[in-house]
Parts: sequence; C-alpha cells; structure tokens
Amino acid sequence: MKKLDERKKGFEGKFARDQELEFKILARRNKYLGVWVAEKLGLSGDSVQEYTSEVLKSDLEEEGDMDVFRKVRKDFDDKQISISDDELRQSMDQFLLQAKEEIIGKDNI
Repeated sequence: MKKLDERKKGFEGKFARDQELEFKILARRNKYLGVWVAEKLGLSGDSVQEYTSEVLKSDLEEEGDMDVFRKVRKDFDDKQISISDDELRQSMDQFLLQAKEEIIGKDNI
C-alpha cells in the first residue's frame, strides 16, 4: 500500500509541475503576443507594457486561447488594422513555440 501512495504522490507532483510549466509557457507566449500587437496598434513606451498586461489578464477569462484571440481580434478591428485571423493564429502559434523553446528547451519539444 505504501508503494501505491508513493506512486500517487509522484503522479500528483508531476501533474502540478506540468500545469505550472504550461502556465509559464502560455504567459510568455501572451507577453510576446502583447508586444507584437501593441507595435501593430502603434503603441509605444509604457503603453506597450500596459497593453501586454491586458493581454495576459484576458487569458484568465476562460479555458483555452479564444479569450486572448477575441481580445486581440477586437483591438485590431477597433483600430481598423488589417490582420487576418490566420495571420493572428500563426503569430500565436509562433510565439507559443518560441516560449516553449525558451522555457523547456528546443530538444524537448
């Protein structure tokens, strides 16, 4: 029974580490995305950091990426900046890959 308890704790610990790692990767992806979008929106200085914080907060609204996507899509539309949904999704994917490489290393992806 002791081995089962140890194994259970091991799985719980791995799950917690995996969740933390995923959170860090997505946060970094959103930071890169926020900077990229801020530049496209013509923001500079402290406004870039403020906008990036808004993007990071938007990811807490619901599970998945749609909350971030909708926020950025709306901001582009409000400023009448022509960025396709495909280009936005590709940028999100590219920033995710960059964040993964930086956090867990290129060889582990």
